[in-house]
Amino acid sequence: MSFLSKLFGNKQQEETEMTKLNIGIILGSTREGRLSPQVGNWVKELADQRNDANYTIIDIADYKLPLLGENGGDASGAAAWSEAISAQDGFVFVVQEYNHSITGSLKNALDYLRLEWNNKAAGIVSYGSVGGARAAEHLRGILGELLVADVRVHPALSLFTDFVNGAEFKPAPVQAASVNQMLDQVIPWSTALKTIR
Repeated sequence: MSFLSKLFGNKQQEETEMTKLNIGIILGSTREGRLSPQVGNWVKELADQRNDANYTIIDIADYKLPLLGENGGDASGAAAWSEAISAQDGFVFVVQEYNHSITGSLKNALDYLRLEWNNKAAGIVSYGSVGGARAAEHLRGILGELLVADVRVHPALSLFTDFVNGAEFKPAPVQAASVNQMLDQVIPWSTALKTIR
């Protein structure tokens, strides 16, 4: 391959990467000992094999957002949080069920922004004793208010069958197919919604 072919080939590959959608995989917990990094890394590994978008893990713990409206709280991470969410065309939320709902830290992170979420699509991967189903349903209501269109397919991971001793993530083989089916919906919805932003 000639030098020019290599040069133009690399440039074309870079342009393709730039035109791909950006999909953020949001880790919805900040507590010590959380399982969301294991689940998020698994989702990213599966997603990267598709080569249909730029997938990035976005860990809300990295932004150290104080409670919204809290006096004297250090909100220095809010601008970076806004920038990270603005750069995405769609999302996959990794959600764990806490007291039949989402975590307080995820709700707080969602509430910090408004326009940055609007007219984007999202998938939900949840886990808990009943697959995190109640947390996913609560999240759907919040996303609707933020003008985020959530897709129908919802991988639900059980603490009893997809984790060893509730701590080590070992998903059942069927779960990978569910993640891909979810992404098969997130990608076209994100593409369509990009046209109205």
